[in-house]
Amino acid sequence: MKDNLIISATFLDEISHDIPHQNWGRKEWDQDFQYMKKMGINTVVLIRSGYQKFLTYPSEYLIQEKQCFVPPVDLVQQFLELSDQYGMDFFFGTYDSGDYWKTGDMTHELEVNFLVVEEAFKKYGHFKSFKGWYLSLELSRKTKGAISTISKLGKHCKEISNGLPVLISPWIDGKKAVMASESATTKSDTVSIEQHHQEWDEIFAGIQGAVDIVAFQDGHVDYDELEDYLVVNKKLADTYGMESWTNIESFDRDMPIKFLPIKFEKLLLKMRAAEKAGCQKAITFEFSHFMSPQSAYPQAGHLYNRYVEHFAKIIAKTNS
Repeated sequence: MKDNLIISATFLDEISHDIPHQNWGRKEWDQDFQYMKKMGINTVVLIRSGYQKFLTYPSEYLIQEKQCFVPPVDLVQQFLELSDQYGMDFFFGTYDSGDYWKTGDMTHELEVNFLVVEEAFKKYGHFKSFKGWYLSLELSRKTKGAISTISKLGKHCKEISNGLPVLISPWIDGKKAVMASESATTKSDTVSIEQHHQEWDEIFAGIQGAVDIVAFQDGHVDYDELEDYLVVNKKLADTYGMESWTNIESFDRDMPIKFLPIKFEKLLLKMRAAEKAGCQKAITFEFSHFMSPQSAYPQAGHLYNRYVEHFAKIIAKTNS
């Protein structure tokens, strides 16, 4: 393999519910953007602008109507300023009430997010780096109301922003698709390639025109079957006129400790599968915890070093 596909985007997971917070300030985030730039990252995606009552920016609507907490720092503005400074594209992630994870019904997330994206674009749309939207409402098969919700929200985002692109990052319902709160690392009830193609053909048809980029999470199936699923994803994306990215998870789903930085060999296997499948860009979840030299996990810095060593030539070409 030529290893031409590199990780050129990352999620920013500042509002998390299953990964420890690192308590960084402006100085640490500035340093992280420098590390990202050094390894060839040119796109950052806010994983969510809020989760339950915690927010990344002082949303007047969410604070007043949903009794969310007032954040001590406007992280959205900070990330946009750093994106402007380092020449990166920024995608704004929508709000997640947390309710649909319990009910399995995504339709209740629509009204609140219509108002959140309007508020966010009015407040931050003038930034040069504001280049798109990320719908943080993760979907897979059998998510009630997912198709209509994603379609309506994606179209609304595009309408209010002069057609800025919309990104989603769904998951494949494979053997490793278990909740973080569960002790098991695998399950027996999984989707076949044929089922995956059939169900996602229907989903793609339903979200066409509302979503521009689909980046499937790559950690839910075994390494030796990943390419087959990615090939299906790429063909479906091509059929419905969408870009096919891959969400290369830089954390390990194979261990009972959730979650630790992944072994470099495993990361490389997934990257090569994505390249062979024809994925157009690779985003990772996510740099700051699992690949950054200043992560709370020492293994992350070692992963960064191995990655930069391996991809040195193509990174140099990308950054030149």
